[in-house]
Amino acid sequence: MSKPEFEFFPVTDVEFTVCAGGDPLITERILSKDPVTGVATRILRYAPGADSTPIGVQRHDFWEEVYILEGSFEDLTLGQKFGAGEYACRPPGMPHGPWRSEEGVLTFEVRYPAGGEKR
Repeated sequence: MSKPEFEFFPVTDVEFTVCAGGDPLITERILSKDPVTGVATRILRYAPGADSTPIGVQRHDFWEEVYILEGSFEDLTLGQKFGAGEYACRPPGMPHGPWRSEEGVLTFEVRYPAGGEKR
C-alpha cells in the first residue's frame, strides 16, 4: 500500500487534530497517509507558547522534509531559532527538538520510508 491518490483539493477541508503527545497547542492536518508505513504529508501547527519538551528529542525511522510556511520555532537542544522560508531534510535517526514557539509556527512536512521500502 502507499499514500492514496488525490487530485487538488482545499487543504482547509482537512481539520486540525491534536498531535501524538496530547498537547492541544500542537496540531496537525494530515493531508495524506500510508496506512501500512504510517508516513504522512501534513501541515504542523504550533500555537503561540507551544513547547514539545514533554516528548523530548525526536528520532524517526523515516525521512522527513520540513518547510516553515509562517512564524518560527526554536530547537531547544541546538538553541537555534528557525523561521518562515527555511527548510530541513532529516534522514532516519537524525535527532531534532524538542521545540518551543513563542509566536506560533506553521510547517509543511513530507515523510517517507527509509529507502522507499514497505514495512
